[in-house]
Amino acid sequence: MNRLLTVMLLLLIAAPAFAQQWACQPTRPDADGPYYKKDAPVRNSVGEGFLLFGEVKSAADCNAIAQAKIEVWMAGPAGRYLDRWRATLYADKVGRYWYKTDFPGNYGSRPPHIHIIANAPGYLELVTQYYPKQGTGEAQFDLILIPETTK
Repeated sequence: MNRLLTVMLLLLIAAPAFAQQWACQPTRPDADGPYYKKDAPVRNSVGEGFLLFGEVKSAADCNAIAQAKIEVWMAGPAGRYLDRWRATLYADKVGRYWYKTDFPGNYGSRPPHIHIIANAPGYLELVTQYYPKQGTGEAQFDLILIPETTK
């Protein structure tokens, strides 16, 4: 119930921003979940078998956002949230990022997913999740951030 309320609140807060016309459609927010820990180590690789990559862009003009901070965490293959699968990433100078990991496990009845928080100066924080398809070894997931001026 608490998770549902969190998602509903996020959508309510973000609704005006999503109603606006954008050059690039903003990434939909999702719940952050109960296992976020700040200050994860800066690293792009925490395992083998799955590569998540993409670009961080501005919803206003689709331009790349260099050096955006991206925090990721997930349940490992056995379905447990451990520090081993947590990381802080930074997009490169043209907004690209990548995260190499093990394929996420199911957590309870939830499908495999990777939690993501993306931040950049001048943009609203994005809290979202990526749901990889079983049997895939890589996926592109662009993070489209909303400028702060839309508050």
